Amino acid sequence: MKARTIFGALRLAAAVVCVIALVHRLFWGLSSRSIAGDNFFAYLTVQSNLALVAVLTLGALLAFLRPVDPRWFTVALALVLTWTITAGLAFALIVWQAGLRGIRVDVPWSDHLLHFWLPACTAIAWVLTPGHRGVPWWVVPSSLTFPIAWGVVTLWRGPRVGWYPYYFLDPRQVSGPAEFALTSALALLIFAVVATVLVVISRVRRPA
Repeated sequence: MKARTIFGALRLAAAVVCVIALVHRLFWGLSSRSIAGDNFFAYLTVQSNLALVAVLTLGALLAFLRPVDPRWFTVALALVLTWTITAGLAFALIVWQAGLRGIRVDVPWSDHLLHFWLPACTAIAWVLTPGHRGVPWWVVPSSLTFPIAWGVVTLWRGPRVGWYPYYFLDPRQVSGPAEFALTSALALLIFAVVATVLVVISRVRRPA
């Protein structure tokens, strides 16, 4: 069996696992009967993982049909991986800070998959998958467009529904504009760093 076929099957399997985790997380959140559960689709993690499902499914078909991924697909995959990996890093940081403050954060198995295992596995696949193309450097600034747009919509929507998906976006939970600006800048920096690493890997090592 060709390596591309194997990785195509792995992409499809990852997409299925991602869908299962999203469905479980949706119903787990709804069972909590909280406003957070009712706003499931407002999370950046959820939106980026929905994009991951679409890209991995398309990538599986491309792997079955073509010996090399087209450049546009590699760019799309780099962008989506940037968002999912950064969301996982941010979630880990939030859980860690909550523990330091003595705040309980329940993390179901679906959250573990969406925030940790799937990003880790897709990052490893990014290094090993045969048929990758080099990713252009403009992907790095382009990777910031989605989180910025998501943040603008979240800040507009937050006061209207009385809820924010992440504490650092909530004016009631930060000390002021300075902390909000610093935290937001740090988040965008992480997106840029992750995108840069993915671009470097794609340009330095291109599997045969």
